[in-house]
Amino acid sequence: MTEKSLAHALLGNLENFIQNQKFGESPRELYEPITYILSLGGKRIRPLLSVMAYGLYQNDPGKILSQASAVEVFHNFTLMHDDIMDQAPLRRGKATVHEKWNHNIAILSGDVMMVKAYDLLLPTEPVLLPEIIRLFNKTAAEVCEGQQFDMNFESEAEVTEEAYLNMIRLKTAVLLGFALQLGGILAGANREDVQKLYDFGVNIGVGFQLKDDLLDVFADQAKFGKQVGGDIISNKKTFLLIKALELAKGKDAEELQFWLSKKEFDKEEKVKAVKAIYEKLGIKTLTETKMSGYFEAGFRQFESISFKNENYFNELRQITEDLIHREK
Repeated sequence: MTEKSLAHALLGNLENFIQNQKFGESPRELYEPITYILSLGGKRIRPLLSVMAYGLYQNDPGKILSQASAVEVFHNFTLMHDDIMDQAPLRRGKATVHEKWNHNIAILSGDVMMVKAYDLLLPTEPVLLPEIIRLFNKTAAEVCEGQQFDMNFESEAEVTEEAYLNMIRLKTAVLLGFALQLGGILAGANREDVQKLYDFGVNIGVGFQLKDDLLDVFADQAKFGKQVGGDIISNKKTFLLIKALELAKGKDAEELQFWLSKKEFDKEEKVKAVKAIYEKLGIKTLTETKMSGYFEAGFRQFESISFKNENYFNELRQITEDLIHREK
């Protein structure tokens, strides 16, 4: 099997497993939204990381499709509830669950998804199950903490770089870390390697979010797939804005505050003006440097693990590098 077909085959197996899950039938208003959100696609990166990490040590990654899918079901549960909080009308180009049904149904269906994620973890060997549940619970709580910090930032006048990086670590990165950690534990990897896999995932996850922040402002519109500058338009406190507020002086600071405080504006004009301030302050380079630091730290952890299956090691590294160099 070639390296390229390895990931494709695993993704195909994961997709089939997820789509064939029977979460429940009645009342249909409770269960249809679960099938709906899981049918919207997505890259399935998190469960893929789990099976790839398992494959570093064992030759039968199909054995943990259920546990890997638990990570994806939990992830989509968070998306369903996040969309309610953000009042988002679309998810992956389709109506969000609360728009297609209503808020109450979206809340309740999301709750059931969380329960079903636990069901998917149950095939774990009894000796490993308590640790897996403990780590899953820790991760789930941290994701919620990250979401709350993110919401808090909306009303806070000043957010530090340290606070922002901690927020994205919790909201986004720890789940990637857990996905890799899960695969390692289920495969019987040693404790040191399990920790390195987790740290690899967390560092890469923070780097991915910084990459998203950067793409939102500096991506090629033709490749990006959504409006460039959305974060600027909404005054979202990203790494770029936090650094600009920290570094801007004199007229730059005044103009930045002008655009942040303006309630009615031309979107293109605001994006162009704030982007010009970012470019003057060297914000793109600062973000790229910070992002690269996290990616390099992650790969240092990854390169030092003691794996058994080189094809999985090479494939996992390639998948990660492809995500790092994406343009959308």
